[in-house]
Amino acid sequence: MTQYIAAVTVVVPGYDEAIAFYVGKLGFRLIEDTPLSSSKRWVLVSPRANAETHLLLAKATSDEQKRVIGNQTGGRVFLFLRTDDFERDHRAFKQAGVEFLESPRVETYGKVAVFRDPFGNKWDLIQPRE
Repeated sequence: MTQYIAAVTVVVPGYDEAIAFYVGKLGFRLIEDTPLSSSKRWVLVSPRANAETHLLLAKATSDEQKRVIGNQTGGRVFLFLRTDDFERDHRAFKQAGVEFLESPRVETYGKVAVFRDPFGNKWDLIQPRE
């Protein structure tokens, strides 16, 4: 049996501002942007080299959903963006205005720095040790 996680939902305040960040600043691919109704869209993005796991950008529509924007994990790092070239991506993200919460550091598992998307979600940019 073949299984993999196809998508992870990220609750965002609006579709266009989320696309602007993930595609415009992080360089992700826009996989799909399909209108489902006058107020709902199916929006999938993914890192350029990833063909299996996508982010589903879901616009918050209720007060409960709006309350969890940027805090889907209770303040912990939510997602881990693995790279084959930490320096290249760290530099490009900083030039694009991505907010890093710390300086890069070397851990036993690799080089890492935490950044935040404009909605408050924490991410690890990580290049694992070989």
